[in-house]
Amino acid sequence: MDVSNLSGTWGLVTGAASGIGKETALELARRGANLAICDVDQEGLAETEDRIRGSGGQVIAGVVDVASADAVSAFAERVHAETEAVDLLVNNAGVGLGAGFLDTSLEDWSRILGINLKGVIHGCHFFVPAMVARARGGHVVNISSAAGYFAAASLNAYCTTKFAVLGLSEALREELAPHGIGVTAVCPGLINTPITTRSPMRGPLAEDPATQARMVELYERRNYTPARVARNILKAVQRNRAVAPISPEAWALYYFKRFAPRLLYRISRRLTEAQTPRGTRTP
Repeated sequence: MDVSNLSGTWGLVTGAASGIGKETALELARRGANLAICDVDQEGLAETEDRIRGSGGQVIAGVVDVASADAVSAFAERVHAETEAVDLLVNNAGVGLGAGFLDTSLEDWSRILGINLKGVIHGCHFFVPAMVARARGGHVVNISSAAGYFAAASLNAYCTTKFAVLGLSEALREELAPHGIGVTAVCPGLINTPITTRSPMRGPLAEDPATQARMVELYERRNYTPARVARNILKAVQRNRAVAPISPEAWALYYFKRFAPRLLYRISRRLTEAQTPRGTRTP
């Protein structure tokens, strides 16, 4: 899909109120696309909408919980009333959770699976069939994570959802290829977004506020911005990449996973030990 000039096309971005979703929507608008955007954050969504309109773009905005099939279905009806099908679908909405398996409640599982995994499924379910029926190609971007191939004990549920999104994307890519629709799983890495401050912590991680503070500081110091991610997402679409690590560390982990898995395992253990509060580590 040529993304250099998107005039006359429609892009849809979930989780567009902040972070990667917001910057991706704005980048699409700068390249001439019409936008359909949604989020549960009404105030942040309105700001994104205003900026798109300020640049002269057409936009449909909706407060939508992607975990709800009914909500996504209703939003799809609004979008398809304006266009036969979207050209670029970006399933971005997601939440984090810092917790090992033993500290993750069923309520936590329900929430993170609903947004991170079912949200992607709902986006594909309600928008991809129209892209196929229109028979003019297009592209689907599903935001996974470096945690989609790098398992961390302290991110058990989060890793589960992101591994699943990666697998879904690879299978969907094979299914949609005959229809001229590309699918890319994007794995950003350490990106300075609000998810680092909004992610709840459980167990020992919750008992040591300094743990989350150190994580936020790491992401802020790294300062790989959502705007850079947005530009690289569109590069990946242009090249029709199956899997697109974004930051250098995401690429490093990707190659370690493929070519040096035992080394990656040692890295994971070291990180787990570093993130475990003192006094709770097993000898």
